[in-house]
Amino acid sequence: MSEECNCGCVSLPLIGDDAPAFQAETTNGPLNFPKDYKGKWVILFSHPADFTPVCTTEFITFANMADDFAKINVELIGLSIDSITSHIAWLKEIKDRIEYKGSKGVVVKFPVIADIKMDVAKKYGMIQPGVSDTKAVRAVFIIDPDAKIKAILYYPMSAGRNMEEIKRLVQALQVNYKDKVSTPANWQPGDDVVMGAPQTFKEAQERDSWTSDETKCCASWFLVTKRCGK
Repeated sequence: MSEECNCGCVSLPLIGDDAPAFQAETTNGPLNFPKDYKGKWVILFSHPADFTPVCTTEFITFANMADDFAKINVELIGLSIDSITSHIAWLKEIKDRIEYKGSKGVVVKFPVIADIKMDVAKKYGMIQPGVSDTKAVRAVFIIDPDAKIKAILYYPMSAGRNMEEIKRLVQALQVNYKDKVSTPANWQPGDDVVMGAPQTFKEAQERDSWTSDETKCCASWFLVTKRCGK
């Protein structure tokens, strides 16, 4: 769990840890995490501030993809160190006035946490003093249905996130969660997956005799890919 020591260093939650629990006020009302998201995958992401240009493009993009995320059982939760009033005014401005890449009238339906006291941001290590003491960096936490942290991404304030890559990463994690297989470089849904490496010398010897067929491709005793759906 994230916490700050006397020297100002921040200890971040790690992959495999329980996602820190919290209660918060959001643009959709009170939120109790992880209780309210039992059985769901969650993308919890922070942004530096409302009414900022890069954050606005990110929220429009996330909002446009919200239904796509919902189809794969993923819920979005945003956060910044701003008030509910500020969040509401910003989301209203996005809906009423902003057009970006042909999108206008965009309604942000997912909750945005008001974290004025930085309670949630500190638990998740979203405040990084080397960057700012008052703004959250662009952090992304992918959390599985068991409320375990499965992936962590950090972006500097100057660089917007690639939402398609975040979605692809969630889908890769879902394959691992369901089938206990890994995904290779540049994997996309529907591509072959990677079988686990041998855990004993005997298993490695046995794999030496494997040949490629309609269900698998054997590049080596330690690199075997499995056909999608097989």
